[in-house]
Amino acid sequence: MTIFLCGFMGCGKSTIGKLTAKKLGCGFYDTDELIVESQKMSIPDIFAEKGEPYFRQVEAETIRSMCGKSAVIACGGGAMLNPDSAKAAADAGAVVFLDVPFETCYERICGDSNRPIAASSTKEELLKRYNDRIDIYRRHSTIHVDAQGSPIEVAEIIADSVKKFR
Repeated sequence: MTIFLCGFMGCGKSTIGKLTAKKLGCGFYDTDELIVESQKMSIPDIFAEKGEPYFRQVEAETIRSMCGKSAVIACGGGAMLNPDSAKAAADAGAVVFLDVPFETCYERICGDSNRPIAASSTKEELLKRYNDRIDIYRRHSTIHVDAQGSPIEVAEIIADSVKKFR
């Protein structure tokens, strides 16, 4: 089964995803890392040189390429905003929404130059983006997890939820 983790930037998808994969005994992939590898350039460089629409197209292709793998996939914050990507992910397994309050996410992402959207946005702009996305994450997920606990605790919750989901 493929497990896709979604949520806002800084919610813990990569950290929790690695722990969840270990707990489930499967592989782990981070779509942002896969994109950097395939494009041979950093995400800020992709945004600067090719634009966000190009990045989103590559991101959607990356999501589709992960479907069917026995793995936990940490998706970029905008990946599940694409209805086609969200449907492909849900059809391939489980989409887990890591629900974390904005303030926690903001503390983790503010000043992060490797996140082009966070680096170029004010706190107010990021809060608006968070509020615009939260319902979309909920709608496109098959499992909703309060991810405010420790990464290990959240990974255990996800692993248990996925086992029940199967």
